[in-house]
Amino acid sequence: MSQRAGITSAEREKDKALVKPKDPVQSKQATLLAQDTGHFSLVRALHLADAITEMNGFCGFMAVLSAMRYAMGDPSHFTNLYAAFIFPVAGLMFDFLDGKVARWRKKSSLMGQELDSLADLISFGVAPASVGFALGLRTNVDHLILSFYVLCGLTRLARFNVTVAMLPKDETGKSKYFEGTPIPFACLTSTTIMALWTWMGAIHDHIPLGIALAGTPFEFHPAAVIFVINGCLMCSKTLHVPKP
Repeated sequence: MSQRAGITSAEREKDKALVKPKDPVQSKQATLLAQDTGHFSLVRALHLADAITEMNGFCGFMAVLSAMRYAMGDPSHFTNLYAAFIFPVAGLMFDFLDGKVARWRKKSSLMGQELDSLADLISFGVAPASVGFALGLRTNVDHLILSFYVLCGLTRLARFNVTVAMLPKDETGKSKYFEGTPIPFACLTSTTIMALWTWMGAIHDHIPLGIALAGTPFEFHPAAVIFVINGCLMCSKTLHVPKP
């Protein structure tokens, strides 16, 4: 017998009540999303803030494409590389703006939190890792380090979605702090350092600190440790960063 078999109908109704949105705006969105008909019901369910969040994801993907175009082209031409640095900053502006618009219009969104995390993963997780690869972090161990950073960002965002309702709030209902460093901070730190490398000409064969264990299957760039540090800081449970 399954564990659910012993649950009474009253308990099932209680479970449904806990999941059912209390906000009428959220209830309307849930109804639109649950519709079986209507090819554009998903579009009609989106709010203005959700569309702004989508722009964050767009900027992140454009940063990835820019890094790929640089990696495939002439390494002495930096136009696409500079674009890869700029797009995450634009994504950060959209990430900041979507919350402002949602509070201004007083329309919270069921999809907003999920969209925000997914867009953040692209713009502030995958994008800076792609830039790191384009700059020359291309050994097998470098790949594992970049993957570690992205997975830490993924885990940090998933934890935020689960725990945000349980974090202490101020009088306006806003969480008082982040658990671990926010992924935009990790992105800005990594991207700023890599932009500095680019300005100094310290990329590809000239990456600071050179390459360790060269000629072995375990060769890597010690400079990639910035991704390890940022990944660990994002996943920290005890590090509380006050929200601005």
